[in-house]
Amino acid sequence: MSQEVLIVPKREAFGKAAIRDLKKSGMIPAVVYGLNEPPVAIAISPKAVARVIASDAGMNSVVFLQREGTDIKRHVIIKDLQRDPITGRLRHIDFMRVDMTHKVRVKVPVRLTGTSIGVKSQGGILDFAHREIEIECLPSIIPAHIDVDITTLAVGDSIRFEQITLMPNVVFIGDAHQTVCSVRGKAAEEETAAPAAAEPEVAKKGKKEDKK
Repeated sequence: MSQEVLIVPKREAFGKAAIRDLKKSGMIPAVVYGLNEPPVAIAISPKAVARVIASDAGMNSVVFLQREGTDIKRHVIIKDLQRDPITGRLRHIDFMRVDMTHKVRVKVPVRLTGTSIGVKSQGGILDFAHREIEIECLPSIIPAHIDVDITTLAVGDSIRFEQITLMPNVVFIGDAHQTVCSVRGKAAEEETAAPAAAEPEVAKKGKKEDKK
């Protein structure tokens, strides 16, 4: 688990002009909230945030935010972020305070491992329905990802959340009967696509009948 220390100044100025000045200085706006404490507006380096996101734990990395010029230091995780829709650059970050002795709910990526026998030998198609899993655990043991072995998955087989083995003291949150992934045959895929291909022919017949 990553616990990088990020030094952040408190943000005093607000509005579009203040944000422009902030970006010119190489910083972006952010907010820290949670644990029944008032939210605090801060500024942070997007490069520092990108470094945290690129770590093994990614968005669920537990980091220390230390207020610039003070001894105030808090554990936080990234709760949400905004990116520029064109450039993809970070624009705003939401940090959530966490108590290392209390459980938190987070979403963790699901990583499929192995090659399905249904895809490799039976000509099936893999359907990866849910790429994240919501869990509850202490911040110190948030896994970077959950591995799901699909090696024995044949055509017609599926894996549900209830079938995934989680590490000790990590609890799944949500509908345990939901399908994480499945393998379907090509015939089922073709049957699904067939009605769509037939629609133009129906339209043509309709036009001919109108002319009569």
